[in-house]
Amino acid sequence: MNPALLLDPLFAGPFLTGLMFAMLLPLLGCYLRLRGEWLAALAFAQTAAAGSLLAMLAGLPMVFGGLAAAGLAGSLKHAFDGSSHTTQGAAYGLLLLLGWAASVLMVSNLPLAERIGQALFDGQLYFTDQSHLISAAALALASLFVMRLLSQRLLLAHFFPDFLRARGLSGRRAQLVFDLLVAGALALATMSLGVMGAFALIFVPPLVAFAWGGGWRQCLLLATATGVAIYVLAFALALSLDQPFSPLCGLLLVAFAVLSGVLRRLSAGR
Repeated sequence: MNPALLLDPLFAGPFLTGLMFAMLLPLLGCYLRLRGEWLAALAFAQTAAAGSLLAMLAGLPMVFGGLAAAGLAGSLKHAFDGSSHTTQGAAYGLLLLLGWAASVLMVSNLPLAERIGQALFDGQLYFTDQSHLISAAALALASLFVMRLLSQRLLLAHFFPDFLRARGLSGRRAQLVFDLLVAGALALATMSLGVMGAFALIFVPPLVAFAWGGGWRQCLLLATATGVAIYVLAFALALSLDQPFSPLCGLLLVAFAVLSGVLRRLSAGR
């Protein structure tokens, strides 16, 4: 493995683009996991891919189609907030199936969509350009600012909803903004990391962090550190071994989660 490849001008832009998402997605994933809404992340990513393909067929920028579709999915998800977990899970599953079915039909029947669809599903991080990096960096900075404003309200709405109601407040507006933020982040991440690559980064690091973190701040830091560390390792290995990035990153994340679970079980048995 040659670490100098990460500094090669040809790969520096893609590396930094993915790094923005490797820092942001695990952070957002912690809030999704706290509410048991991790399946919504996969639905958002798949819906964004379908929207990107539809925009391409209509002659519009793919990023706008992805953002619009993911935003619509986020709004639909918000309509089911407050429902039972069974109803919410069914809604996320239906969104996921809708996005998947629309994408596969377009890929199967349109030659141009087949090539683009494959890139959206598998990821195209190596082929991202400066515009992707600027968008990812702007999203990361804006998201950190927004989450600083939303975090307390989201936590209070989850742990102490009666406290908010007693003060005449509601967490629904904050939750809607958060849902749209997650949908937008996954829409942009899907354009570079692919559907499953983006989902892996928003799902696995929080899974590990919640097992080891001793508090909320520790979980946020541990999830972010896990996402960044596995991302850097996966990128370096993918370049050195001439392998596609997203599947390798997903494989490393799964391996790390399994190892973490084994170590956690062993430590609990002492």
